[in-house]
Amino acid sequence: MDSLFQSDRIILELPDAEIIYFPAFLKKQEADAIFNELIQNTPWQQDEITVYGKKHLQPRLTALYGNERKPYSYSNITMQPHPWTSLLQKIKSRIETISETNFTTVLLNYYRNGSDGNGWHADNEKELGTNPVIASLSLGAERTFQLKHNSDSAQKKSIILEHGSLLLMQGTTQHCWKHQIPKTSKLIGPRINLTFRKIQ
Repeated sequence: MDSLFQSDRIILELPDAEIIYFPAFLKKQEADAIFNELIQNTPWQQDEITVYGKKHLQPRLTALYGNERKPYSYSNITMQPHPWTSLLQKIKSRIETISETNFTTVLLNYYRNGSDGNGWHADNEKELGTNPVIASLSLGAERTFQLKHNSDSAQKKSIILEHGSLLLMQGTTQHCWKHQIPKTSKLIGPRINLTFRKIQ
């Protein structure tokens, strides 16, 4: 058994990880409204990444919001944050209550269709510190979220991230596991993912 239901949450029982999934963190009507506002009013950008020496546009759009103008770097990309909006502050406050963590930054990812994705990685950048807490809010089309253990190839997990759901990853998860949102050839609608984190 690799998951345990506790009322409105699912605890994924995986070694070297602390992962909790809240399938209905937001009610559908509220999730719909937030999704539409973010689609229309976020200053989306598409950065270049280098893969095997060749430059490509990231297969998704992104935006960063945060405190004190602290930049965030990953995959040789350095993003400068926009000031918090009132909507993002409200979402942050609710997630901080449930996660018991104060976040400084949120990275928004906009997956326009199934051709957009995010390859294997861990949110383990040095500015996130040891055992970072990552809270991931999903809005829009459901997408598959895959996990694999860094040293035990038999340890894998896939879950479907639902509209309005929250995935909380903490403990040694980012040091021992990688995760991805794979691309898909299925006809699929847009999705926005908000990943809250604390920059040291």
